[in-house]
Amino acid sequence: MIIRLVVAENHPLMLNGLENLFRKEDDFQVEMLCTNTTEALEAVRSHKPDVLVLAIHNPGKGGLMVARELHADVLIPTRIVFYTAEIDEDQLLEAVRMSVAGIVLKDMDPQLLVQCVRKVHAGEQWIERRAAMLSFEKLLRQEAGAREISSLLTSRETNILHMVARGLRNGQIGEQLFISEGTVKVHLHNIYEKLQLKSRLALLRFAQGKRGTPLKF
Repeated sequence: MIIRLVVAENHPLMLNGLENLFRKEDDFQVEMLCTNTTEALEAVRSHKPDVLVLAIHNPGKGGLMVARELHADVLIPTRIVFYTAEIDEDQLLEAVRMSVAGIVLKDMDPQLLVQCVRKVHAGEQWIERRAAMLSFEKLLRQEAGAREISSLLTSRETNILHMVARGLRNGQIGEQLFISEGTVKVHLHNIYEKLQLKSRLALLRFAQGKRGTPLKF
């Protein structure tokens, strides 16, 4: 079975190398080579390839935005493989949420990319081990944070913490919970004590996590 590909990479030498890599394999057919994400989107919509091999940091919209747009289009069956020099925790989690089926790091053996594309075409998921560990470690930290919060705070206090993370003021929190602003202040005082925090700014940072990502509680 022939696997039809669109490949997007902004570095000409790398793009040429990827073309040669796939054309050496009898079961691959490269439909189009793209140097940016705008071209990649147009190529996918035009050719509807089986797999899009895409660098995250391509010029234009960026790989994650392309994945987001294609994920939202149910008429495009193309599966996505990210081929990237590096990927951080947030990018990795976003990629998984957008149904990116494969992630391979560029410093790995190029044949792993070939294997990855074949697996992805077969309906499987391939995430390079080091990248998977980033995601797993972040999820563990989020779950640990959620368990810590649920063991310390009441459900009402947890709701208020959510609202603080969203930037709501005391009056707005009171309106949504149908309680007085004074009662909100009492709850906040209790939250400060339980979490050993001294200010609303510290509470906001706690609620949004060290990297600005809200904790999933």
